[in-house]
Amino acid sequence: MFVDSKTAEQSAILNLAYGVCAVARTAPKACGVDHLETAVLTGEDKDRLAAEMRKTGEAAGDEGKFFCRDADNVDASGAVVLVGAKYQARGLGEMCRLCGFENCAACAKAGAACVFTAMDLGIALGSAVSMVADARIDNRLMFTIGQAAARLGLLGEYKMIIGIPLSAAGKSVFFDRAMP
Repeated sequence: MFVDSKTAEQSAILNLAYGVCAVARTAPKACGVDHLETAVLTGEDKDRLAAEMRKTGEAAGDEGKFFCRDADNVDASGAVVLVGAKYQARGLGEMCRLCGFENCAACAKAGAACVFTAMDLGIALGSAVSMVADARIDNRLMFTIGQAAARLGLLGEYKMIIGIPLSAAGKSVFFDRAMP
C-alpha cells in the first residue's frame, strides 16, 4: 500500500483531533462537574466556520481584521477542534463570589459566566494543546474561532468556546502572523 504525504498528514491530524476531544473530556473539572463539549470540524463545516469568521471581521471594519486573518489560518488547517463550556454555576452560593456577584443565583440571573467555567475550559485546553504539542502538529488557541462557532450554534448551549486549528505544513501557518 502506498500512502502519499498529504493523505498521511491529514489522517494524522484527524486522529490527533479525536484524541484531543478525549483529553479535553478527561481533564479535571471543578466540583467534579463536567460542563464541556467538543467537536471536530473538517471540509464544508470548517469552510462554513471560516466564512462566518470573515463575515464577523468584515462587519467590524478595521477592528475586526484579525477575524479575517484567523479565517485564513482555518482555511490552511486540516481540522479544527472546538472546546466549549456552559455558563453554568457550580452552586457554591455565597461561599464563592469569584464571579463578582453575591451568589450563583445572581450570577445566573445576570447571564454571567461562573468563574469555574473558565477555569475548567482553561484546564481542558491546556491538556488538549499539550497533546498536540507532543505530536508536533502546529496549532494555536483562537477565540475568534469560538466566537464564530457560537454564532453558528455549532455546540448548542455551550457558548464559551475556543477553537484549536491543526496543521501539518512545511512552515507553521500560525507563526509570523502579522496584525492586520
